[in-house]
Amino acid sequence: MRRTQKVMAVITALALSGGLVSCASSDPSTEINYVSVNGTEPQRGLIPGDTNENGGGRVVDMLYSGLVYFDETGVAQNDLAETITQDNETTYKVTLREGIKFSDGSAITASDFVDTWNFVVANGLLNTSFFSPIKGYAEGVETLEGLKVLDDRTFTIELGQPDSEFTQRIGYYGFAPMPASAREDIDAFGENPISSGPYKLEQWDHNMELRIVANENYEGPRKAQNDGLKYVFYAQNDAAYSDLLAGNLDVLDLIPPSAYTTYEEELGGRSVNQPAASYLELSIRMESPNFEGEAGTLRRKAISMAINREEISQEIFNGTYTPAVDFTSPVLEGWNAELAGNDVLTFQPEKARELWDKAEAIEPFEGELQISYNADVPNRDWVDAVANSISNELGVAAVGNPFPDFKSFRDAYRTTGLDGAYRTAWFADYPSIGNFLGPNYTSGVASNDSKYSNPEFDALIANAAAASTKEETFVAYAQAQELLLSDLPAIPLWYPNVVGGYSEAVDNVSVNWKAIPVYWAITKE
Repeated sequence: MRRTQKVMAVITALALSGGLVSCASSDPSTEINYVSVNGTEPQRGLIPGDTNENGGGRVVDMLYSGLVYFDETGVAQNDLAETITQDNETTYKVTLREGIKFSDGSAITASDFVDTWNFVVANGLLNTSFFSPIKGYAEGVETLEGLKVLDDRTFTIELGQPDSEFTQRIGYYGFAPMPASAREDIDAFGENPISSGPYKLEQWDHNMELRIVANENYEGPRKAQNDGLKYVFYAQNDAAYSDLLAGNLDVLDLIPPSAYTTYEEELGGRSVNQPAASYLELSIRMESPNFEGEAGTLRRKAISMAINREEISQEIFNGTYTPAVDFTSPVLEGWNAELAGNDVLTFQPEKARELWDKAEAIEPFEGELQISYNADVPNRDWVDAVANSISNELGVAAVGNPFPDFKSFRDAYRTTGLDGAYRTAWFADYPSIGNFLGPNYTSGVASNDSKYSNPEFDALIANAAAASTKEETFVAYAQAQELLLSDLPAIPLWYPNVVGGYSEAVDNVSVNWKAIPVYWAITKE
């Protein structure tokens, strides 16, 4: 749900030419005691329904509030909602808290929720598929039949069929409301949003940093305990760590591998190392050259079995990355390590060569295998190690293909596609196995990077949502994962721990269930 240095001459030139885009304030107050944190340039405008990557997501999640939020442990708590009651298997009644406001002081009403949700679906924004359980959902439909406004504080949601995880799903920031002005010019709004959450935008200097300040009109449970946040976009993660040690950065949630053996001592106990709801994989588009049809499936399996995940974890990550055995995360309820077929995720070099040879007999591999990635976070070392492992075991030329930052990397995927393999990861939107499987592998959804399509898989995901018990849900998810292990549209690699640290200038620093610092709770003298 992925950084350039400041050069004052460049900034000055851009400002004089009008090339520097700043929002909400052209002269941010030097008196604001920002908590400085690492980040990456958001790929798109700051629109909750159109953000599905980590760099933009961690900003959007602080700018906007929805009906509920997830506390540090992943338990849903009311935010803008006063109550959410279930009238029957498919109908929910929502009552908003009294007096809630957007950052411009205007009232947040039930119509703002309903109109925003309709707008996301009607315009095909990136998070459209998250609204699919609502009755009447179809791509591009103007109005969702299942949404009804009763009064300014009350609306109802009717689903097309029972969905056991719907009350968790609406905790995703993609369901946050926007004011009517957003729909008049959504692109302009994304650059200068009116927010509903703990913070509001102060200034966005593209590709350098983004500042948000406490929203005085937000009185919810995530009330900011600091003046604001400054997201600094680094070109290299080692530079971020150096700034952390020097006291020039307050919070870093991605310690570089080069410091894995020293960071605990260097930070004097101001560090975290804990599992989180995320995983790392290689994706390969199903129509990518060399990877179509039966030969493509054989090659993906061969590549998977040629990667020594355990050895790379120890050598590169100092054991903080656990080799993956599925497509989700061990911290989630219902996680299953005993899936049929997950031996394809183990290091089996002889089997890998056998499968590769079978693929070669069907259609010879042409060219080299590129592994694309963004170089602004610590990806290079593990990508090179994976490429070497593949080359050594399969005899194919595997090489890393770096992009300078996450935005350019994802833009390349969105505009031209990426051939070969490319680094993908998933950070949970809400605490559910279904949130890992549905958005990533259901036919036609925006986050399905491999363009995988299997009607049997789609049906199992629908069955899991409609199941009447958790046990039935988990069985359906296991069956869906076993299809993925057979087709292997992506190659799971590791479950990363979040390894981070903070400076002496801040207190009350913690990392939540999905690997993101609890920014709003951080204090700074």
